[in-house]
Amino acid sequence: MVVSMTGYGRSVKASEDLKVTVEIKTVNHRFCEFHVRMPKSLFMYEDRIKKVVGEYIQRGKADVFVSVEGNGFVKRSLHVDWDLLDSYHRMYEKMNEAYKTSQTFPLDRLLLTDEIVHVDESDDISETVTSLLIDACHEAASALRSMREKEGKALYNDIYERLNNIAFCSQEIAQYAPQVQERYRERLQKRVDEFLSGQDIEIDEGRLMTEVAVFADKSNIEEELTRLQSHVNQAKRVLADEEGAVGRKLDFIVQELNRECNTIGSKANDIHIGQRVVELKSEVEKVKEQVQNIE
Repeated sequence: MVVSMTGYGRSVKASEDLKVTVEIKTVNHRFCEFHVRMPKSLFMYEDRIKKVVGEYIQRGKADVFVSVEGNGFVKRSLHVDWDLLDSYHRMYEKMNEAYKTSQTFPLDRLLLTDEIVHVDESDDISETVTSLLIDACHEAASALRSMREKEGKALYNDIYERLNNIAFCSQEIAQYAPQVQERYRERLQKRVDEFLSGQDIEIDEGRLMTEVAVFADKSNIEEELTRLQSHVNQAKRVLADEEGAVGRKLDFIVQELNRECNTIGSKANDIHIGQRVVELKSEVEKVKEQVQNIE
């Protein structure tokens, strides 16, 4: 089915003292690529997160953002270096005794130094964190998929309409193509008549018809028009495919459409057909731009 490669999904899962947020953003890419940004303490989940998101997308670049908040995730505790504090205390006692002073031990100041007291933070990777994280990944990826499918429907409608335009232009060219040979014969006859005007020279009709036949053979675009219509029909069948990614298939078909348009333009040698070829190329280019957005 037609699924856009651009989309966004977000999910927030929470317990009493914990909140996990997962956001996923995808953009166009030739392959399937993942980038996960999350707290270092969750790095062990990176492969698991990629596997979950990979169940919902087959192509595109995905940026996954994970954040965790709450006391249920980070545990803080005070650590006091008692040995160092005792050393400071003994040093003050020796100084007072040695220098006959009575300096007060500056306990309040020492407690403010990182050397004596510091806060330890530990990440509690519990089953609750794991459950919330994986659930949030599934929900965010599902929301992302829904948006990509919705945009895919719009892409489907636009591409289908342009394929119809291509088919219509090719039919117009097919209707006009038989006249090209006759118009060439008339132009050639006129040039010969003008060149031989006033001269007593007989025109070799056989040679004239040979030239027309050679031109007709070189400018014949029947096969190209048939292949063009075949590619249009094939593209429509791929668009209607309900299973799997269709972006790469459509990309190949668009290349074939473009090749046939170029061949028709170079062989037709007629201004009217040339104008239709310009319209054809314009529609094919627009289809190509849209196909770049399809998974």
